Amino acid sequence: MPASLRELRERRKSVSATKKITRAMELVASSRIIRAQQTAARALPFTRELNRAVSAVAIRSDLDHPLTNEVENPKRVAVLFITSDRGMNGAYSSNVIKTVAAFRQRMEEEGKEVVRYVVGRKGIGYLTYRGMPIEAKWEGFSDSPTFDRAVEISDRLLADFLLPTEEGGVDEIWAVYTRMESMLTQTPRARRVLPLEVVEGVHEPTKDEAVPLYLFEPDPETVLDSLLPLYIRSRIWFYLLQSAASQLASQQRAMKSATDNAQQLIERLTREANQARQAEITQEISEIVGGASALADLTEND
Repeated sequence: MPASLRELRERRKSVSATKKITRAMELVASSRIIRAQQTAARALPFTRELNRAVSAVAIRSDLDHPLTNEVENPKRVAVLFITSDRGMNGAYSSNVIKTVAAFRQRMEEEGKEVVRYVVGRKGIGYLTYRGMPIEAKWEGFSDSPTFDRAVEISDRLLADFLLPTEEGGVDEIWAVYTRMESMLTQTPRARRVLPLEVVEGVHEPTKDEAVPLYLFEPDPETVLDSLLPLYIRSRIWFYLLQSAASQLASQQRAMKSATDNAQQLIERLTREANQARQAEITQEISEIVGGASALADLTEND
């Protein structure tokens, strides 16, 4: 049964109100993306240079440190995955959850137990609904992270890493976050945080190049003890910033799509309302003409 003119107008009014909301959310997300990208860009040089410093200490010294030495047969693996606190950001959180599910399957095939650490209400709700255990959770700052939150998360992960597995510790720490490739592309990634893979900042000298000499004060172990926790905090901070920028970009793209769909729906409802109004006018004219003809026939018969 076709909708009446009144129903079409009410629905068009409702869709117009929704369009204003999605448009406002699109503009807010667009303005916040720039700040999030700038913050992430400012944090990257410090993280890169800190990684070079850690690499120098680990490579130039014969140090047996638990943060750089891999366990031969790891049994428990911690995974920190970063989702959003709110919806209306497209497939942002679901893509992270799919990446975590694939990671968990791979770890279990290797005989490793996965311990979950979650950031964001979407990830917490997903695990809680399915009855999956959560070792630690954080929420309320997915789109606007602070360094204090990064310190809180990294300190908890580092404490569990240094704890023996028999007492509830973990052998490896991984992070699943969303990297901001561009405004249109955001890619979920899984990266190992600990044990540290010392690959960046390593430079093999050529034959004619002098080999740098390093002197560590007071000793390499103390230097590494000081640098590695700071490095882990900077990595978690970088992951949070990248995820926040990706979340805002996903929200901006989703809200733009919703606004465009609302505009198309408004145009269709307007056409249907015009057609319904035209049908009503045609019906009224037909009734008037029919009534006039009937009255004329009645007058002639009299």
